[in-house]
Amino acid sequence: MRHAAPLAPGILPALAVDRAAGRPLHRQIADAFREAIVERRLRAGQRLPSTRTLAGALAVSRLPVLNAFEQLLAEGYLESRAGSGTFVSSTIRHGPASEERPVARARAVGGSARPVARHVAALLRAPEPWLQGYGAFRMSEPAQDQFPFPTWTRLLARHARGLGRGAFNYGSPMGDLRLRQALAAYLRTARAVRCEAEQIMVVSGSQQAIAIAARVLVDPGLPVWVEEPGYGGARDALTMAGARLVPVPVDDEGLDVSAGTRACRGARAAVVTPSHQYPLGATMSATRRLQLLDWARAAGAWIIEDDYDSEYRYESQPIAALQGLDRDARVIYVGTFSKVLFPALRAGYLVIPPDLVDRFTAVREAMDICPPGLLLAWLAELISEGHFARHLRRTGQIYRERRTALVEALAGRFGSRLRVVGAEAGMHLVALCERPRDRAVARRAADQGLWVMPLSSCYLGPPRRNGLVLGYGGTRAADMPAAVERLRRVVNPR
Repeated sequence: MRHAAPLAPGILPALAVDRAAGRPLHRQIADAFREAIVERRLRAGQRLPSTRTLAGALAVSRLPVLNAFEQLLAEGYLESRAGSGTFVSSTIRHGPASEERPVARARAVGGSARPVARHVAALLRAPEPWLQGYGAFRMSEPAQDQFPFPTWTRLLARHARGLGRGAFNYGSPMGDLRLRQALAAYLRTARAVRCEAEQIMVVSGSQQAIAIAARVLVDPGLPVWVEEPGYGGARDALTMAGARLVPVPVDDEGLDVSAGTRACRGARAAVVTPSHQYPLGATMSATRRLQLLDWARAAGAWIIEDDYDSEYRYESQPIAALQGLDRDARVIYVGTFSKVLFPALRAGYLVIPPDLVDRFTAVREAMDICPPGLLLAWLAELISEGHFARHLRRTGQIYRERRTALVEALAGRFGSRLRVVGAEAGMHLVALCERPRDRAVARRAADQGLWVMPLSSCYLGPPRRNGLVLGYGGTRAADMPAAVERLRRVVNPR
């Protein structure tokens, strides 16, 4: 049984135009829409954004968009409804979805619980002072002053009034169906993810998503590639599953696949952040993406794609998910609402290859039975009614302003002593430096109420770079110069 949902208002399809290409812009736009419809990323009856909105998103005039729509209307891919807008033609009919492509079977998970004590011991570490508070430069702190509290309150109240007895029972381990339908429509359109609602599992965030994936895919002792530097939470989740971590260096093109194959060609899986590498901010190049998929196919390995901070890009159009390029069902896609809404929500999701859904469900039921459907059902309406899309657009502009204010303030206070990288997307950037050592700076900054994360803390092995990871989501643009001046006094106390 297929479950489809109408495209939420304001969600923009994942397509791009290349001004340097030889083809006219209107033909590129028409071809991109046609491909999205044929590949079922856009479904019959889904409403498209207005030509004005789409032209603004693509940074082109309305004329190429209008010409593309006219062509697709003439070909029968689109239909116009008076007073309502432009839609994917309701006469479009597809055959079975793309799960017919070759898929691999997961190996059974075995082993004893006795090694758990060693795994837990590996997680013990002294508290990191830069994670003990909230305020200027704190990583992963969103713009709480921009959260749509009135809308949130109204949706929660609506659900509270309509609760039936069934709402208080255990739910599906996959999560609320309405939320999964809304997520599937959003991901297919905005992130070019190949998915149906039946493949989506609602979890408590990217941390739990990676933990579940690790328990399904990795037998204890097997090697897994991790980015170096990379996300410590992913490393912890893999460690708890008994994986042997293989650090693979990251450069300006993302994960160095050639270095990974030299270090451990036969790894069971790779955990990557291709859209916005954590923490350096690189976007994985098309060449590296194809290399990674080729490696996974040849090695019989899995790719866990953490689509970190993919919603916010400031210097280019959104980058489509790696999962959308996968033709062998090797990619497990991970997303979260922690950054775009608020961390305390503890809501994220997995997109699972069809043949692995039963194994992921079994692990989920063993871990915590099911997600809190009573608290998360309102998210479906937040997405389907267009509130989520409006929130992304509004906060995207706010973060762009805060990013610009931070970059300008760093240049004014530090000059060439700091080199900024990774400022093109997301909610943080990295200021590379040689001296003083970043951990010492981070400790002194925490004493002054500045929550600066040292880049060296993101390395599994000896750090190769020294720098400061600066979050800007939670600090207003007007307050940024004063915060950077306080940081300058910490770095140069004289």
